[in-house]
Amino acid sequence: MEHAVSTDRDTAAGAAETAAEHATAGGPDTEAAAGPAPDTETDTDTETSTDAEPGTVEDADGPGADAPDGEAGPTAAGPTAAEAAEVSEAAAELAAQRELRERIEQRKAEKAGPIAAGTKLSGQAADLLAAVRAVESGAPVDRSLLGPRAAAAPERAQPSARAAEPASAPSSAPSSAPAPASSSAPASARQTVPAEVASAVRAVLTEGGAPEALAGQVAAVLGERAPEVLRDDPWQLLAVPGVRPEQADGFARALLGAACGPGDERRAAALVGWLLERAALQGHTALEATSVRGTLAEHAVPDPHEAVRHAIAEGAVLVFQEGVEGGFGGEFEDGLEDGTEGGFEDGSEGGSEGGGDRGGEAVRGEEPAGGADPAEAGPPAPVLLGLDRYALAEESLADGLARLVKTGPDDSWDEAAAAAPRAAAELIRAVAGHGLVLHTGGEAARAEPVALAGAARALGVRAVVATHSENGRDRLDATAGAVTVAGLLAGTEGPGRDADGMFALDLLVVLDAPQLDVETAAMIVESLPDGSRLVLGGDPGVLWSAGAGRVFADLLAARVCPQIASRTPDPGPIGELVSGIGIGELHQVEAPGKEVVIVPVRDAGEAVHRTVQLVAESVPRAFGVNAGQTQVITVGHGGSAGTRALNASLKQRLNPGPGRFGGFDPGDRIAYVPSPGRTLQGAVVAADADGLRLDCEGTAVVVPRERVESAVRHGWALTAHQAAGMRWPAAVVVLPGDAARGLSRPWVYTAFSRGDRHLSVVHGVDQALPHAVTDVPFQERTTRLRPLIESLLAPAAQPG
Repeated sequence: MEHAVSTDRDTAAGAAETAAEHATAGGPDTEAAAGPAPDTETDTDTETSTDAEPGTVEDADGPGADAPDGEAGPTAAGPTAAEAAEVSEAAAELAAQRELRERIEQRKAEKAGPIAAGTKLSGQAADLLAAVRAVESGAPVDRSLLGPRAAAAPERAQPSARAAEPASAPSSAPSSAPAPASSSAPASARQTVPAEVASAVRAVLTEGGAPEALAGQVAAVLGERAPEVLRDDPWQLLAVPGVRPEQADGFARALLGAACGPGDERRAAALVGWLLERAALQGHTALEATSVRGTLAEHAVPDPHEAVRHAIAEGAVLVFQEGVEGGFGGEFEDGLEDGTEGGFEDGSEGGSEGGGDRGGEAVRGEEPAGGADPAEAGPPAPVLLGLDRYALAEESLADGLARLVKTGPDDSWDEAAAAAPRAAAELIRAVAGHGLVLHTGGEAARAEPVALAGAARALGVRAVVATHSENGRDRLDATAGAVTVAGLLAGTEGPGRDADGMFALDLLVVLDAPQLDVETAAMIVESLPDGSRLVLGGDPGVLWSAGAGRVFADLLAARVCPQIASRTPDPGPIGELVSGIGIGELHQVEAPGKEVVIVPVRDAGEAVHRTVQLVAESVPRAFGVNAGQTQVITVGHGGSAGTRALNASLKQRLNPGPGRFGGFDPGDRIAYVPSPGRTLQGAVVAADADGLRLDCEGTAVVVPRERVESAVRHGWALTAHQAAGMRWPAAVVVLPGDAARGLSRPWVYTAFSRGDRHLSVVHGVDQALPHAVTDVPFQERTTRLRPLIESLLAPAAQPG
């Protein structure tokens, strides 16, 4: 086999040949989490199976369900059959959809005119902002602001606002308002379930043969009426992360007896919602109706077409078809039958920049030029089904981005552009003329948008740099004054908010933009004041966000704003190797200083053994990088060389102990997940009655005892999704033989680019590695952001 880089068993790994043999882990953690088993047998870190955090479905060798155990995962907002209000849910839902379509059409009619700085939001984004400001002022939220369906829906238990978020230094300026109402509070901040509700839920679960341990999760998802909801519609149990359809079916049979069957309308509606929730965990914000119908048939639904119609009528899901007049409601039903056939990946466009199928002009809702036959304008857009939370986020995000794109030029930047280095001058000029700018490049290119922010401050502009992680923030120079996205939204970092609840800034530079999911991006854009400017920067070759959407890739594909590609390459052999991977080529590189080393292994046991040698002995001796500065990265949590097995062996070597604090000892390296998709690294300090005490990047954190099992892992080894947005002096990438199916070009690109000075590849996948780089590009996500933003900005000139 021809290796991509220098192969040397006798250097980084071979230098420890005389070391004693170390015991390896005996396989994945066998302790089953409370509750139903996962719904698949995989546990790999793939594009369509995003990394779950502790306690999620994937933690139990299931698909990525990026929500901590015990926390309500993303659920279809809206009432169940038992929660129906006096207003007909079907009528309310149809009215809401028609109103949403009218707003879209109204914006299309208005889009020809320029938007001057100071123009306010319209449509659903304006309604959301009104709700946000009501929350900020302490007033009750008028649910009619969120549409008829939300107005009719009863309240569910909501998590309290970021109560257990890790403490950080207060912002320099006081924040007059909390984070927007649309923000998702971390799992650790969820509302306490009343004891009587939990007891009643346990009784129903026991009667139906389900584990009592699910009571907390059920109550968190379904609210205080959970016992009644479950009795009336047992399939609502599918809203709990990790529950499989066959388990919900058994629960329903135990409660309903002969009154239930595979064709039960309640079952159909719950299955549709479950499929869309599962798709969201894989990054999709919507699915094609044909794909949903096909999967329903696999789950023995006798009439999938009617099941989808019923789910839409009940308000369990929303239906979309870009570019179809009157697409909501009655006329849309023809589309459900005649929509594009095939799986949800069929409507996606290949390439690293991705983007859903634009479906020709018809997708954007524009008339063919010159009065051409509509049939010649391209195939009709597929009918999509989606959950309202993602529909709201994408609509609001598209509105806000359109507002930014149409922000006029500002001549005051000319002086800064003239004085800036060439690499930064182009970016400065782009920001001077446009409200939204995209910047692409690797690690070294991050200096350019940071320099932009510095130049802006010199002009008296209020500029803020935000990163995905604390690791990314700390890698920047202290003069950058960087904050994390989570801290900025929570108000614990950054300039705070003004009297209107908007960020008190003029320019926001967001690095690591590929890690933005659609809901986080919507919260950021909703919080930007009129006339402000936004720069999204990042490496388009890395893995996409853990949450739903692909905001950065969709914007790159839409080409609705300037895109500045950095000409600053990442240096050294690692930079050369990763650059080749980014274009689908796995080159052999010269590494005279052993910056890149390949360590061939025969099996998973040898892979674990070699990894421990590298971290504990070889890398520290050869490069002066201690074990705490070396990060191990592997494909998944499970398996004989997954994070659990690797962390067990690394703990035994680096910090042995009895695990007296729920499996942890003082000094253990950990990965803490305060909220889905966000990983903090740190170390265990102690434990007491309050919980496990951690030191996370210099910040003291106390994780409540009931949250430790679901939110804290050992952190010597991470998955590539967890590692995205972070870097270390040295990285050891572990590729055992069973990892081959989890590899893709973005995975390899992300994993191999995590080390600054050294990269070791523990290689046991043979030709699967070059195959992944050359032949397995991004696995597409079905999203609506690209056609939405193109529709809003189609008449506008598209700058290069």
